Amino acid sequence: MNHVGTKTIETERLILRRFEYSDIDSMIRNWIADEKTQWDYGEPYYDTYEKVKELFDTKYVVSYDNDDYYRWAIIEKESGECIGQIAYYLVDTRNHFAEIEYVVGPAFQGKGYATEATKAVISYGFEQINLHKVQICCRVSNEKSRNVIEKCGLTYEGTLRDYFHRIDHYEGKMYFSILIDEYKCKEAK
Repeated sequence: MNHVGTKTIETERLILRRFEYSDIDSMIRNWIADEKTQWDYGEPYYDTYEKVKELFDTKYVVSYDNDDYYRWAIIEKESGECIGQIAYYLVDTRNHFAEIEYVVGPAFQGKGYATEATKAVISYGFEQINLHKVQICCRVSNEKSRNVIEKCGLTYEGTLRDYFHRIDHYEGKMYFSILIDEYKCKEAK
């Protein structure tokens, strides 16, 4: 693998780049303070500038010094707003794979932004980091995420039953992946 860190990626409608402190207000406005969005994402919500700044200071921004850290702010080009985030949050250097996680604010869902960002990060993983495998997981009930995953060409691998406890029930965790050879075949078409 070739760890290169979080570098800027540009797509047709998005800029994926490192988080900056100037993103905090639009993050709060668009997604990170939304309790339901963050619940679906599996993370706590952050509803004040101070809470997001602490997240930056202890996890996000401070980690950019590490070449094996990959977390991008999703910036909509048209508005300049931070509409979500995407990351390789699990990176396995020994086995050459990484797992993607993503979240997009509710006002920006259903517009193809998550798919556009995910395709770009998959390409980055294979072309820049030299991954062998990229995987994405989601809860069984997360139909929106499954749609993104399918549009990105990943293959369903299986479900871990009753993986998540969700207040009053358990829910399975679905695994999807794409291998470097499959990615190259899709790119060649």
